[in-house]
Amino acid sequence: MTGPLTVSSIDTHDRTPKRLVRGFLLLAVAAVALLAAGSQARAEDPPKTWAERLGYPAGKRVLILHADDIGMCYEANEAAKRYLPTGDIQSAALMVPCPWFNEIANWYKEHPEFDCGLHLAMNSEWKWYRWPPVALASEVPHMIDEDGYLLDDTIQTALKAPASEIEKEIRAQLERALSRGIRPSHIDTHMGTLYARPDYTAAYCKVAEEYRIPAMVIEVTPKIEAKFRKRGIPGTEQLRKVIDGYKLPKLDDFDSILEGDTYEAKLEKFYEQIRGLDPGITELIFHPSILTEGLRHITGTWQQRAWEAEMFSDPAVKEFLKREGIVFTNWKIIMERWEERYGANVVSPKRLDK
Repeated sequence: MTGPLTVSSIDTHDRTPKRLVRGFLLLAVAAVALLAAGSQARAEDPPKTWAERLGYPAGKRVLILHADDIGMCYEANEAAKRYLPTGDIQSAALMVPCPWFNEIANWYKEHPEFDCGLHLAMNSEWKWYRWPPVALASEVPHMIDEDGYLLDDTIQTALKAPASEIEKEIRAQLERALSRGIRPSHIDTHMGTLYARPDYTAAYCKVAEEYRIPAMVIEVTPKIEAKFRKRGIPGTEQLRKVIDGYKLPKLDDFDSILEGDTYEAKLEKFYEQIRGLDPGITELIFHPSILTEGLRHITGTWQQRAWEAEMFSDPAVKEFLKREGIVFTNWKIIMERWEERYGANVVSPKRLDK
């Protein structure tokens, strides 16, 4: 294994810096957090967390360890197939346009008990490892480059692609998954693109409700609002209106696993994140992949991804989470609890037979 990748380094295999890609992910997270369900209870009578609303005991820290980018490559698939069955991670999201989606979809069809959603990809960010849209190129002409691949940058997409094309691609990816005999347990957004514009977010939430498949959305609280404002990310009234009307369950918080210059440093940062969690449902995302020479040539984040494929089966990490009293959940359980309590008030889903 070669030396570790530093947080400040730029991926020489990628078309954009790592920090730019991560920045757009944080943009998505903050937009959701700042603009989620509008009306606030009195300060002296704070609203219940989503964990409490869904029947978890008050004060509990409920966690989803969520693996992104599954289906992107063989290495990511192998990590998911190792760690979902052991319970070391609780959730994963599959990238439909990518070369290894069919393989992981076939595995999920044989193991439907696990929580596997879709990591809706409106972009293809790596320099040499690219993928086209699932929709016909003629249906999404403003989302692709001259070679027919999805644009590599969120800003380019937001400037060029109308929301009608984004919705077509969301639907195409969801229908492709259904055609493989799987029903995704949730949907989220690769690179934050579906929060880059309010009309993109509207399409995302609309499809989630139509299929009754929950989207990754965060409930606003004063602390969450302050957290993301501190990161310099504002909201808009248009986005607020979109999220105000969203009817499916939400998270109380969301973040990504931090990078580290060494494996030990990465673990310490993770421990700090866990100690800092507030009560409620939090999703922490990461990108586990087994280490191969091929992975090194896909992404400059290969070292972080390899460590993330190790850390959650690490006995020290498991013991730490146990000592902290963390309660684990996933999107399937969240949706089951929500259906029991609130589901009768929401319209029936499309294609539930799938």
